[in-house]
Amino acid sequence: MAAAGPTGSPPAHHTNPDRDPPIRLLLVDDEVGYVDVLFRRLSKRGFEVSRAYDGAEALRVMRRKDLDVVLLDLKMADMDGIEVLKILKLLDPDVQVIMLTGHGSATAVRQGLELGAYDYLMKPYGLDDLVAKVQAAFREKGRAVGE
Repeated sequence: MAAAGPTGSPPAHHTNPDRDPPIRLLLVDDEVGYVDVLFRRLSKRGFEVSRAYDGAEALRVMRRKDLDVVLLDLKMADMDGIEVLKILKLLDPDVQVIMLTGHGSATAVRQGLELGAYDYLMKPYGLDDLVAKVQAAFREKGRAVGE
């Protein structure tokens, strides 16, 4: 976790909340405790965060909400992350997907990137690394939709 800023609050990492809308994220992982902790940490950083504990729930959320970035675990019990990625990209080709993996499957990561994932992170990763990757993905989405 990043060091606190001069006021004792976490440093602002995403956008200026007074002028820019927050980045809309979806966390998808079947490890409930992990998702809940990450949800709180990212919410405190000013992101608008939704969560899903399996692939099917992620697809339901995606159909209801306009999202910028999806953090997607590759290994889940109900649906493989690659399957979820394919459907997410059909639902919204501009959504940026960052794959999360703790299993080091180079083949799955390569397949995900070929299917349109923005990038990936290996677990465990630092919160600042994750925030930087989300910001970069969001900037890429803006270029993709011509903003």
